[in-house]
Formats: sequence, structure tokens, C-alpha cells
Amino acid sequence: MGEAGPGGAADPAPPLVDAHAHIFTRAMPFAADAHSRPDYDYGVEAYLADLDRHGIRYGVIAAASLHGDYNDYTLEALANHDRLRGTVILDPATPAAELRRLAGQGVAGVRLQWRRMAEFPDMAAPPYAGFLRGLADAGMHVELLSGSASLPRLLPPLVASGVDVVIDHFGVPARDTGAQCPGYDALARAVDSGRCWIKISAGFRMAMETALAVAARLLAEAGPERLLWGSDAPFVNHEASMSFGDALDLYYRLVPDAAIRHTIDETARTLFFGRQG
Repeated sequence: MGEAGPGGAADPAPPLVDAHAHIFTRAMPFAADAHSRPDYDYGVEAYLADLDRHGIRYGVIAAASLHGDYNDYTLEALANHDRLRGTVILDPATPAAELRRLAGQGVAGVRLQWRRMAEFPDMAAPPYAGFLRGLADAGMHVELLSGSASLPRLLPPLVASGVDVVIDHFGVPARDTGAQCPGYDALARAVDSGRCWIKISAGFRMAMETALAVAARLLAEAGPERLLWGSDAPFVNHEASMSFGDALDLYYRLVPDAAIRHTIDETARTLFFGRQG
């Protein structure tokens, strides 16, 4: 229950789980194709302080393309903080035994950074066929970052592989089509499989009318049982215009119903921390 705000109305109850944030330091190596190179630290302690400041119990670290497959800092954070889970970036030839080991260390999934790709691998052929099977067997998911125009091509083979799929950033809607495009039709079909979730995250990276329209469609067609909220802290390339509080305010605007947000909380807790989390 939120405390009374300045106007006498109760403040919204904070989310239970922030399902998408990044942590890094300036000492970490950048990938050769990094699209940004932040010149500041947003380490795990800073992230935990933001969670505590806003009353959020759990956090999920999303692997950042900026650092490629350098996962050491994330794995260290998971080892030291039970309230965190994370995703990593891996070579698809990673052995199944290594996937099981990572799952035991709090790694919830593997992020596929395919937003800027023009050509995609065949997921029914080696090495991806075995990789996806290994992820499913280890209880890990695929975290997919790709534009909505690619979803009709990517989602059917991912779902057919048997692995769980978490879609980043509303499915990255195109500016000219928003929620009305074949990508969102494919997303609806993937949700019907019972193995797909979508993050309401990084809404500040799109026009407000687009974020509102896409959130409304996802709530209506996927339902809160298939949605997750993420701050996308520390708001790379938007640091001057965004704060953690701003990210929460945007969430409350996109999902104003507290009961629906509570269901989203429980969805995230179950997916990342188990029912007893």
C-alpha cells in the first residue's frame, strides 16, 4: 500500500520486480560494434540503491550488446546478490553442461541481440537447434531483442523449438505502424503457445502515443499474465531526460490499474524467481 502523497492520494505501490536493467563500469570492455560507449559507471551497488530507493524488491540484469559476450560482471553480481537474476550473451556452440551450470548461478536466459541484423540464422539447423534445446533443458529462456517487422520470421521457429521466449521493449514497434502490424499478430500467436512473455520496457524510447497504443493492445490480447515491466536503467543515451522515477511514472501511465500491475508483478516473480521467490 502506497503512502499518502502531497495531494492526499495514495502513491502507487511500487513494482515487485524490475525485469530489465543494465549494469556496467568503465573498466568493462566494449564490443567492437557497440552503438554507444557510456563514459560513466552504473554498477550493481548503484542499481540496488535505485531499487531500494523506489521500494522494488527484485531486479533482472539484461545483457547489453555494448559489451558483447563479456558476462563476468553480471555473473559476479548474481553470485553476490540473491535478489538478482540476469541474462547473458553466449556463443550458440556453448555446451549444454555450461548452460546448466549458468542456470545454477542465477542466469535466467540468453539474450539474442538481433535488432540491427539484416539476415538471421536458421534456428532449426546447427548450431542453433541444439543451443535452443539446451536452453530449454536448462530451464532458461531466450531474451529476444528484434524489431517488430522481424517477429513473423523469428517467433515461429523459436516457439517450435520448445524454448521459452521473452520479447524485449514492447517488441520494438516501428514508428509508422505502431501496434497495427504483422509483427504484433505474430506476437499474439506466440503468446497463445504459452511460452512467450513481453516486456513493457524502454517506452521512453518511442513516441508516447505509440507506447500507449502498444501497451493497450498487449494488455488486451496478451494479458498481464504474459507481461513484465522493466525500467531499462540507466537509460543509455537518454540519461539527461530520464530518471528511475520517470520510468516508474511512465509505467503507471501505461498500466494505471493497480490490480493489473499486481498480476504483472506475480508473473515476473514466478518467471524469474519461482513461485516461492
